Amino acid sequence: MGARNDELLARYQRSVMGVFGLPPLVLSHGSGCHVWDVDGNRYLDLVGGIAVNALGHGHPALVAAISKQAGEAIHVSNLFTSEGQITLAERLVELAGAPEGSAVFFANSGAEAIEAAIKLSRRTGRSGIVAAEGAFHGRTTGALALTHKPAYREPFEPLIAGVSHVPYGDEAALRAAVTSETAAVVLEPVQGEAGVLSPGPAYLQLARELTRQHGTLLILDEIQTGIGRTGTWFAFQQAGIVPDAITVAKGLGGGVPIGALVAFGPDVAGMLTAGQHGSTFGGNPLAAAAALAVLETIEDQGLLAHAGTAGQHLVDSVLALDHPLITEVRGAGLLRAIVLSQPVAAQVAALARDAGFIVNPVAPHAIRLAPPLVISTDELDSFIQALPALLDAASDPEDLP
Repeated sequence: MGARNDELLARYQRSVMGVFGLPPLVLSHGSGCHVWDVDGNRYLDLVGGIAVNALGHGHPALVAAISKQAGEAIHVSNLFTSEGQITLAERLVELAGAPEGSAVFFANSGAEAIEAAIKLSRRTGRSGIVAAEGAFHGRTTGALALTHKPAYREPFEPLIAGVSHVPYGDEAALRAAVTSETAAVVLEPVQGEAGVLSPGPAYLQLARELTRQHGTLLILDEIQTGIGRTGTWFAFQQAGIVPDAITVAKGLGGGVPIGALVAFGPDVAGMLTAGQHGSTFGGNPLAAAAALAVLETIEDQGLLAHAGTAGQHLVDSVLALDHPLITEVRGAGLLRAIVLSQPVAAQVAALARDAGFIVNPVAPHAIRLAPPLVISTDELDSFIQALPALLDAASDPEDLP
């Protein structure tokens, strides 16, 4: 993209472990919903750090909270606690609608929250876990056992035993899989990495019914869908159910690493006791301050409702293009996938980047959008207006319907 970008990427290749391949850009800074690379090119960020930058870049409320806390105490270890950590735990329990006696374990990432959830499930005395095909729960070895993609799993097998994967959204398969030996059913309310797929509320309601019937924990992975991303604080709230636990991360810290396991009710919250789990950095004062600022800003600025209305505007406007390459727009709120009739998502994403837009080709036929919750409809419209030309340039006219 420019001389400085190329120079830094050459240094990246020499010094950074290549688990991500070679990134296309070296970004220098951001403001609102835009980011700039080191050569001064500006991009509309429609990925938001993969649903992390809920308030965009440089939001004054988040900057102020982090700056203030950095001047007071960044870290105190888990030998002590802080008022911010306590307040954040109370707030998460409240926003999740969890009953009296619920509690929170703080970690540093979504994968760590899943690891805590796996240990929670083992405290049932059972070891079987049912997850879904297409699931992505993280890459640490425990979380990887729940993640479905063979390319991620196979180089590191054997993983923890007892995990089975059922077709996502298949009610008969779920009924057959959950038994009295199942410790937990772990599901994403919307599968982000699989291409923004939703099974619908009836599937989650069935999962709740089956887990209650068999004395099994229902653990919902809200790492990508939580913190207002789908238009409610958590996606499970749209299905009208109460899980036994949820995992949270990504948008919670607005970019500061933090994860959490929220256990619903005293029976579940009490399953992990003193000494059975821990984290050096989890829920430290800096992360707690950032998370509290994110939650307060989402509430004060009405961003839950905005995620719903802006997301629907995106859907309606993209479909109104009536472009032959677009087959549907999936998802909820501001977690969306534009589904294509040809496997050209990577080409569209590269063309979009050249035109000043960052999108995610999450699957060959799907472009994922997870912009900051503060994005305006005008900013969305700038991408939508550019989209037809990008699709035309990426597609083979002979293969269009």
